[in-house]
Amino acid sequence: MKSDKVALYGRVSTTDKGQDPELQLKDLRAYSKARGWKVFGEYVDVGESGAKDRRPELDRLMEDARKRRIDGILVWKLDRFGRSLKSLVTTLEELRALGIQFVSYTENLDFSTPAGRAMANLIGVFAEFERDLIRERVRAGIQNAKSKGVRVGRRPLVDERILSMVRDRKGRGISIRSISKELGLSRSVIHRAVARA
Repeated sequence: MKSDKVALYGRVSTTDKGQDPELQLKDLRAYSKARGWKVFGEYVDVGESGAKDRRPELDRLMEDARKRRIDGILVWKLDRFGRSLKSLVTTLEELRALGIQFVSYTENLDFSTPAGRAMANLIGVFAEFERDLIRERVRAGIQNAKSKGVRVGRRPLVDERILSMVRDRKGRGISIRSISKELGLSRSVIHRAVARA
């Protein structure tokens, strides 16, 4: 990576099990120094799960990347950075478009090199594969539920029992307000039942 200013990113999900971001940062600082990179800043999320959509320090890092305050990002490991293959691919693509280089220390991946770009493409293929598997599982689950007689999809706003009671009372000339009080339902529910009837 030909970088003037590099951002270091670290994350630990918990601190009560001996996890310490300093383990990651120590290696990242030494690696940056050996490569002659100037550390612009350290962004560390502590106690933040990798599954979270929002991580304060990662958000701040991406904001600095978008403002072109940094030339590269150095992470200890890919799973410390991306919350899923899909999010990792999306973020790497955004960084590439911004001209921000990306290096993962423990995997020895520099996404600015031909080998690193090939790996980024492979990660993209696996992310697509993961999406297809999830879609397939959802479809299979829906088919299985349907075969067992389970209703799939939204429930009707007004069930047949209520519809029948509303129809009966409306047919006898009872007002919507009275039906609402008698059945303990809101007038809007009664109106929908009358509209369906």
